[in-house]
Amino acid sequence: MDKVEHFEIPADDTRRAEEFYKSVFGWEQNPIPGVEYTRLLTIRVDEKAVSQRPFEVNGAILKRSKIVTEPVVTISVADMEDTLKRIEKAGGKVLVDKTEFGKRGYTAYFRDTEGNVMGLWQLRASS
Repeated sequence: MDKVEHFEIPADDTRRAEEFYKSVFGWEQNPIPGVEYTRLLTIRVDEKAVSQRPFEVNGAILKRSKIVTEPVVTISVADMEDTLKRIEKAGGKVLVDKTEFGKRGYTAYFRDTEGNVMGLWQLRASS
């Protein structure tokens, strides 16, 4: 069973949004080099960025785009290509195909049958 990995909050002014969530909720922030994407650390994690409590998730702030206009729930999957095929077979639509994201993994976006934009995350296999 695939699990919710994290949430994403789009913003027109990412710096303003970062300050808002830090001042209101005290969330730590970790900008990802090379992309306009800031991880929001809403929970305590270990050195591998894993929570000791499996029902908790972290999030991120990213630049609002034509595709990501509202908050997105991102689901962790083992095989993104297979998941994208199953999404389309079930009536969903792939909006952004598998895309490399830094050195850690891959991301994609899809629209479900109810019009919701959702994200996918696949951790890069260790070499």
